[in-house]
Amino acid sequence: MNNFQFRNPTNIIFGKGQISKIADEIPKDAKVLMLYGGGSIKKNGIYEQVTAALKGISFEEFGGIPANPEYEVLLEALAVIKEKNIDFLLAVGGGSVIDGVKFLSSAALYEGDEPWDILSKGIRTEKGMPFGTVLTLPATGSEMNSGAVVTRAETKEKLVMGGPGLFPVFSILDPSVVASVPQRQIANGLADSFTHVLEQYMTYPAGGLLQDRFSEGILQTLIEVAPAVMKDPADYEAAASFMWSCTLALNGLIQKGVPTDWAIHMMGHELTALYGIDHARTLAILTDSHYTYNLETKKEKLAQYAERVWGVTEGTTEEKAKAGIQKTKEFFESLGIKTNLSDYTDESEGTAQKVANRLKERGMTKLGEHGTITPTDVEKIVAMAY
Repeated sequence: MNNFQFRNPTNIIFGKGQISKIADEIPKDAKVLMLYGGGSIKKNGIYEQVTAALKGISFEEFGGIPANPEYEVLLEALAVIKEKNIDFLLAVGGGSVIDGVKFLSSAALYEGDEPWDILSKGIRTEKGMPFGTVLTLPATGSEMNSGAVVTRAETKEKLVMGGPGLFPVFSILDPSVVASVPQRQIANGLADSFTHVLEQYMTYPAGGLLQDRFSEGILQTLIEVAPAVMKDPADYEAAASFMWSCTLALNGLIQKGVPTDWAIHMMGHELTALYGIDHARTLAILTDSHYTYNLETKKEKLAQYAERVWGVTEGTTEEKAKAGIQKTKEFFESLGIKTNLSDYTDESEGTAQKVANRLKERGMTKLGEHGTITPTDVEKIVAMAY
């Protein structure tokens, strides 16, 4: 196992009716900006719960953060922060809203002229404006980590950012909110969190025995609750396990001391930026081809995964590895997610080459846990996804 440090300062407040505790977590004299997405929180009762909980605290609102937090929209929110002298942010939404608020947390204290530099130049955020979250859509784990992804429509870019200053002060996780989540978004959340675990687990044996068991437990839980939460999002126990699994999939715990991959995410970001494909679906599209292409270097962990998570006991290491890949593809498809890129875009558009070239332009020429996946490999992996 590798050396590591682990610190996660986010206070998790989990359970039914916990939105009412927001005021206990925000300084009484704070000037708060509450941010949310397209307005669904005003239809499902969450907005009323949050505003009631904020009674007695000075707050402004900013709605309209899109599914992939858009830079130009976030600049509008940044202007409100400065105009109204905001000093505390509250994200009410899923990963996109929370990621957008993380960018604002950083940009609000950034001293440079161009906030986009935070993303384009990979500037770590050591200190950001404090913020909390009310999670309305389990998926990304952004409610308990310090990373974010922001899109810029003008340039068709989707870039990552992060730093120790971007952990939420608190996050409220009430599984009851899952009852109002559309089935497509539940499927996306299952696929997103499942792939988050795979990116940190599906590498090579590195002595992280406990990390492996944590990862396998999360994967098994997602597989177990998926049918129930897809059938009835109001099933509180299934929703609770779903929500907590999504959070634990990317709060930093399972990646400590072990190698991680993230190539699927880097390629997937480009597909979303180019074609607007749902983030989770880009991951499902690329999983099969990525693991098949890199079978030789990943087959030991793939076989372990197939045996421990899917109960595959017959065959050689390679045969088990291939079975694990197939089981994963079937799981995504059981959620109603199409796993071939041809279902989303025409190969004649030169998608594979576009993705490879965009990564190359950004200097991302050594992907994967070994740093051996080049743009040439990326082109082949994306082409295989058709």
